[in-house]
Amino acid sequence: MRQFVTIATNAFMELIRQPVFLLLMTASAVFEIFLATPYYFAFGDEPKLVKNSTLAVMLLSGLLGAVLSATSSLAREIRSGTALAVLSKPIGRAQFLIAKYAGLAVALVLLTYVNCLASLLASRMAFDAYGSTDLFAVGIFALGLVIAYLIGGFSNFFLRRPFVSDATFGIILMASIAFVVINFYTKEAKPQPFANGVDWRILPAAVLILFALWILAGLALACSTRFDMLPTLTICSAFFLIGIMSDYLFGRRAEHGSWWASVLYTVTPNWQLFWLADALDTGKSTFHWTYVGKAFGYVLGYVGAVLSLAVVLFEDRELS
Repeated sequence: MRQFVTIATNAFMELIRQPVFLLLMTASAVFEIFLATPYYFAFGDEPKLVKNSTLAVMLLSGLLGAVLSATSSLAREIRSGTALAVLSKPIGRAQFLIAKYAGLAVALVLLTYVNCLASLLASRMAFDAYGSTDLFAVGIFALGLVIAYLIGGFSNFFLRRPFVSDATFGIILMASIAFVVINFYTKEAKPQPFANGVDWRILPAAVLILFALWILAGLALACSTRFDMLPTLTICSAFFLIGIMSDYLFGRRAEHGSWWASVLYTVTPNWQLFWLADALDTGKSTFHWTYVGKAFGYVLGYVGAVLSLAVVLFEDRELS
């Protein structure tokens, strides 16, 4: 168990020390806040447009993060010989691969957490044609990001610590503080009840997106046992696009008794199960967490199957 925790921790720390991970976390959060600042003139549907857009950014940034992180965590180590050095010790390949996935999953949790905070803030900042941009929230959030980068620069210059990882943890800390501070004030910087105007239904929707990212991470890790970054990104993108259309491509035929459609419908992940922005659009005031629990069971089953396939592909992979 200690070996598993050590490998998972090292994989997690290696991922958050990648500059692309810091760039992806910063860019996606900033873009989500930006989506709530311009005038859209969408005939009263501006808040809905902002919420859908922020969830889409959360999903797409997670897709890139999952593929890039999986490639960095496994494919590069196989190519550089690091994996061979680790596996020369009394560590099984299955344990090594699952520990890598655990570190990747935790890194995706942090990425989704920051994006979720930005999405919740964007839901509070969204306005219609008669409103105005929440410059107070924009300024506080931007200040938090600047302080996070200053923390990383300070620790790197004076303490000789890695800049990227400290800046990443700084963003997580400062984004949380900025979220709390902003929600105690109105856009005119006047005190208000906490989180007035925040659409908390985004929270379970973000959890479901995280579940989808965990599945994508499993697929990316399985592909990384055999391929490098570009083929892995291509395969995962194909699974993503086919999964979005799986109801149309395979679901109807499966209902009419087609065996091949039933097999493909089962094998292909149905991303529509994790995309519930439509529930936010219809104005439903209730969001059943029991559905999130059922989706978690689906994720456990699918990720277990994908990791089993990854272990099979990794067992006979030549590492020398």
